[in-house]
Amino acid sequence: QVQLVESGGGFVQAGGSLRLSCAASGRTFSNYHMGWFRQAPGKEREFVAAIRKSGGNTYYSDSVKGRFTISRDNARNTAYLQMNNLKPEDTAIYYCAAKIGYVAVVLTTGYDYWGQGTQVTVSS
Repeated sequence: QVQLVESGGGFVQAGGSLRLSCAASGRTFSNYHMGWFRQAPGKEREFVAAIRKSGGNTYYSDSVKGRFTISRDNARNTAYLQMNNLKPEDTAIYYCAAKIGYVAVVLTTGYDYWGQGTQVTVSS
């Protein structure tokens, strides 16, 4: 089992920044590729970003590319999502997730473990 706990969410004005953290415990963090997803009210959960277990490769949705940066620190068992130039449409609950294989990373299915989520609210 891997336990994931997100933190760092909050309320920010448009154009502002937040950094989300995802702390992992349980099995070896460096064995898992990590993803960030978000879910706005009334919408399906959508892919935001993913990073390989080594940290050497990242992938982003078009909606956040150039504004968000995913990273990880395997020594600290933590993944991060730096969010810059936030927009009101970024408002959502943000979830981190872990999976074994780096395939179909944009799909919610296939991720083995999920955190409980952290709320991000961006005002206009």
